[in-house]
Amino acid sequence: MEDAARRLLEGDQRTLSRMISYLERGDPQAAGVLKTIDPHTGNAYIVGITGPPGAGKSTLVDRLAELLRGKELTVGIIGVDPSSPFTGGALLGDRVRMQRHYLDPGVFIRSIATRGQAGGLPRTVRGITRLLDASGIDVILVETVGVGQTELGVLEVADTVLVVLMPESGDAIQALKAGIMEIADIYLVNKADRDGANQMATNITSMLQLGHNRTDWAPPVMLTTAQSGQGIDEVWEKIQEHKQHLTDSGELTKRRGLNRQKEFLETVQEEMTRRLKARIEQDPTLIANLDRIANKESEPYSAALEFLENTGFNAE
Repeated sequence: MEDAARRLLEGDQRTLSRMISYLERGDPQAAGVLKTIDPHTGNAYIVGITGPPGAGKSTLVDRLAELLRGKELTVGIIGVDPSSPFTGGALLGDRVRMQRHYLDPGVFIRSIATRGQAGGLPRTVRGITRLLDASGIDVILVETVGVGQTELGVLEVADTVLVVLMPESGDAIQALKAGIMEIADIYLVNKADRDGANQMATNITSMLQLGHNRTDWAPPVMLTTAQSGQGIDEVWEKIQEHKQHLTDSGELTKRRGLNRQKEFLETVQEEMTRRLKARIEQDPTLIANLDRIANKESEPYSAALEFLENTGFNAE
């Protein structure tokens, strides 16, 4: 385990890939390595990129990676893809657009599946960002699927959140009203060469003026055409400006600390759920209790509270 941590800290990508795989399947070795490398994390800057399907998020990530490599910065890309809640299979087609980066040793790309998890981000994404961070990656780009209330998870992993929309997003204003206004640090109207881009940007700006930001940072609304690279330099400059704002205000340290606390609580909850399921499969008393609930001999809510009290998880 110490040898694996050492190789990871030296930037060995095979070790990095293996540790990510361990983390995804819950191998205890991943926890040991994460504990060892944790003091060496906090150097990478994490940018979350979210928005509706078809907005051009993957193309934007590709262009940002190209720009960052031109500045001799190393890049980690985590593509969070939708997956079936039944099979766990993911749709990884968007990563095809980043093929030209696969042979670049300064770019590490990993696609992971949501596996039906609410929030759009699997819990393991947080651990993966720390593994990338410890391996020497300078900037981590986390691309997520979807938009709206279920996408708030990106806020709990990224330092700067980009929300990517497009002129054809007819329901974009409704999405803003539904809560996405709370997660964006920068708005991008991509595919700005199409009709309606300026009007879209104006509508978003108007909505923002009616809302209340969670910080004193006023989210800018920018026009980009990722396909041609238009506006990408300006986006990176704005990300740097936001980073400076977070650093100067102390918000960066605060945000990262809160995210670590949330990860701890989510891990406890997830692990308790896993252990409970394992117990159900082995405990005849609990199985009998579930049968009584199914047959309407017990009421689910009261039976659950009674079960928790009997196992020591009382409200007091």
